[in-house]
Amino acid sequence: MTPPADTLPTATDVPRFAPAVRWIHRTTALLMGICVVTAACLYLPELAELVGRRELVVRIHEFAGLALPVPVLAGLASRAFRGELRHLNRFGPHDRVWLRAALRRDRRHSARPAAKFNAGQKVYAAWIAGATLVMLGTGLLMWFTHLTPIMWRTSATFVHDWLALTIGVVLAGHIGMAFADPEARHGMRTGSVSRDWARREHPLWRPEDKQ
Repeated sequence: MTPPADTLPTATDVPRFAPAVRWIHRTTALLMGICVVTAACLYLPELAELVGRRELVVRIHEFAGLALPVPVLAGLASRAFRGELRHLNRFGPHDRVWLRAALRRDRRHSARPAAKFNAGQKVYAAWIAGATLVMLGTGLLMWFTHLTPIMWRTSATFVHDWLALTIGVVLAGHIGMAFADPEARHGMRTGSVSRDWARREHPLWRPEDKQ
């Protein structure tokens, strides 16, 4: 079966994401989406009345939350994914330049040097990973109520609820930026981006190097 034309690399394309990386991203995004939607159904009265079956929604929310780290943990078996994590964990002088430009709202490409990932993507990845772990921990405290004192459960509920709201806002920003950059979405969907885009948005990235 021939792939769609827009998924076939051209002579001007460079590989950006391996299939394993793209599937980990998609699966994580799906699970995160389920968590956000079910949380909204549990906390917004209008949606709760519209959907009903609160017990079922609670269970879907719980199991989606438990499964959320699984794609990343399974992905550690992939050399390509481990390579992406190394890129995300490297924070160099150019990243500080990028962040200063972002704070000044300087949108010039020359003011925002970036390697394979820019500083904003690195900060987002670190933040969402930490937030996911906190949500998992507080969610378990809320689920297994008999294991902890009521003060712990109350504190866990407070942190879980407010962090969930923060995650919703941050995810909305992440999705908004993705829609503003069709080439970046194309790279995550097909695994390849144009060489011109790579040079413009990630001038310090060397696609020919080992990932």
